[in-house]
Amino acid sequence: MKPGFYTIMAAQFFSSLADNALLIAAIALLAQLAAPAWMTPLLKLFFVLSYVLLAAFVAAFADSRPKGQVMFITNTIKIVGCAAMLFGAHPLASYAIVGLGAAAYSPAKYGILTELLPPEKLVAANGWIEGLTVGSIIAGTVLGGVLISTAVSNSLMSFDLPAITTGVDSPAESAISIIMFIYLIAALFNLRIPDTGARYPEQKINPVQLTKDFFVGFHVLWRDRLGQISLAVTTLFWGAGATLQFIVLKWAETALNMNLSQGAILQAVSAIGVAGGAVWAASRIPLKSALKVLPYGVVMGLLVCVMAIYHIEYLPSFALFTVGGFVVNFNLLPAYVLLITVGWLAGYFVVPMNALLQHRGHVLLSAGHSIAVQNFNENLSVLMMLMLYALLIWLDVPVPIVITGFGITVAVTMWLVIKKHQANQAEYDSLHLIGESKH
Repeated sequence: MKPGFYTIMAAQFFSSLADNALLIAAIALLAQLAAPAWMTPLLKLFFVLSYVLLAAFVAAFADSRPKGQVMFITNTIKIVGCAAMLFGAHPLASYAIVGLGAAAYSPAKYGILTELLPPEKLVAANGWIEGLTVGSIIAGTVLGGVLISTAVSNSLMSFDLPAITTGVDSPAESAISIIMFIYLIAALFNLRIPDTGARYPEQKINPVQLTKDFFVGFHVLWRDRLGQISLAVTTLFWGAGATLQFIVLKWAETALNMNLSQGAILQAVSAIGVAGGAVWAASRIPLKSALKVLPYGVVMGLLVCVMAIYHIEYLPSFALFTVGGFVVNFNLLPAYVLLITVGWLAGYFVVPMNALLQHRGHVLLSAGHSIAVQNFNENLSVLMMLMLYALLIWLDVPVPIVITGFGITVAVTMWLVIKKHQANQAEYDSLHLIGESKH
C-alpha cells in the first residue's frame, strides 16, 4: 500500500472512535437532562438522516476539492457538533450536526481509495478500512463508557486550568470535552493526507440540478450489471446489520437472560467476527473474484435463524463455575461462536462487494458521487428495516419469529441477488456471442 493509505486509516480510526464514544456521551447527556426514553434511539435516526437527505449535496462537495481537505472540513463540523452539546444545544440537534459531518466525510473517505490505489488493491484496502472501523466501533463504545464512569469523570472534572473556568461539571460534558480532542487528532491526520491529483469537472451549486444529477447517478449504478448486484448486497448488509444490533440485544434479554450491558458485549463479539471476516477477505479475494462470495450471504441468513431456537434454559447447567467471584457460564460459548460466525460471514461477503461497487462507481460516475449514492441506499435501508423491526416489537411479535423472519429474508434476498447475477451474466454472454458472430 502507498504511505498515504496508512494516513487515511489513522484519520478514519480516530474519527470513527470519536463518533462511537460520542454516542455514549450523548445518551448520558439525555439522561442528565431527564429526557424521555424514546429520545435515545432518535439519536441514531438524527445521525443517519443526513446520509439520506443530503446525499446529492455531499457528493458534489466531496468532488469539489482534494479529498484530504474535504475530510478535514467535515471532521471540523463534527467538532462543532460536540461544542454545540457543551454549550447547551439539544443533544438530538447537536448529534444531527455530527451526522452532517459524517455524511460529508464518507464520500471523501472511500472515494480517495479509488484515486489513490489501483483496482486490484481495493478489496484489500476495504478490508483493512472495514476491519479498522469495526475495531474503532468496539473501542469507541468502551471508551465512551469509561469516560462517563464515576471514577474517570470525577478525575476529569477535578482538572482545572489556571485562571480559566471550563464550565464542565457533569460526566457527559467531561466525556464530550475529551472526544473533541480525539476529533482534533483525526483532523491533524486529515491534513497529512496526500493530494492524489484527481480533479473533477466544476461542481454545480444549484440544489435542483444537484438533485437531478444525483438521481441520474442513482439510475446509472442500478442499471449497471455489476453495479446493481454490489449495490443491492451492500444496501441489504447495512440495513440488516443495523437491525441485527437491536435483535441481538433483544435475543440476549429473552434467550440468554442478560441485562443491557451484558447484551452490549454480544454486539462487540459480533463486531469482532465482522472485522475478522473483513480482514480475511482482504487477504484472499481479488476484485475479479468478488462475486464468488455471494453464497456466503445466504449462509449467513440461514445461520441467523439458529438464534431463534437457541435458549440457555435448554442447555445443561453444569457449565457454571466461579473465578474470583465472577460467574463463568460455558453455556454462553455457543452463543459467542454463533455471533462470531455470523459476523465473520457478513464481513467476508460485504468487503469484496464494497470494493466492486467503488470500482464500478468510479468508472461510471466519480468517486464522491458513487459513494453518495451508496450511502443513500444503505442508510435508507437502515431506516426502513429499523422501522419495520420497531413495528414488529410494537405488535409484540415473539422474538424467535422476528429472528426467523429476519434470517429467512436475508437468505432469500441474497438468493435472488445470485439469480439476478446469473441472469445478467447469461445476457452478457449471449450479447457477446452475437457480437462475435457478426464479425
